Amino acid sequence: MYKILKNILAVIAGIVIGSAINMGFIVAGGEILPLPTGINPMNAELWELKYFLFPFLAHAIGTLSGTFITAKLSASYHKALAYLIGAFFLAGGIAMVYILPAPSWFINIDLIFAYIPMAWIGVKLAKRKI
Repeated sequence: MYKILKNILAVIAGIVIGSAINMGFIVAGGEILPLPTGINPMNAELWELKYFLFPFLAHAIGTLSGTFITAKLSASYHKALAYLIGAFFLAGGIAMVYILPAPSWFINIDLIFAYIPMAWIGVKLAKRKI
């Protein structure tokens, strides 16, 4: 029973921490590179290239940190639970494709590189002994 509870808490921690980091990057990106006046932030098809940096970093580092935390904190099934976090964030990324119009090049780069590869890296980093 203890392992199950610890695994559940590890997944919740991965989602919460990964989401907080994701939102932190989104907010920081808006402060560092604010969109020009008159640009609708809910239509990324009109953004210049530089405005895609922080959303990609938010998705990638949020997923990486969430999978790392889950893999480190879980009592068992470290890889499977970490990849569950990666799939969770990938589902969020797919949902964003329908919510926020963006150029297809960004959608493809984001969905291909920001989620499952970052989950894989998070698992690898969590396995390292320091």
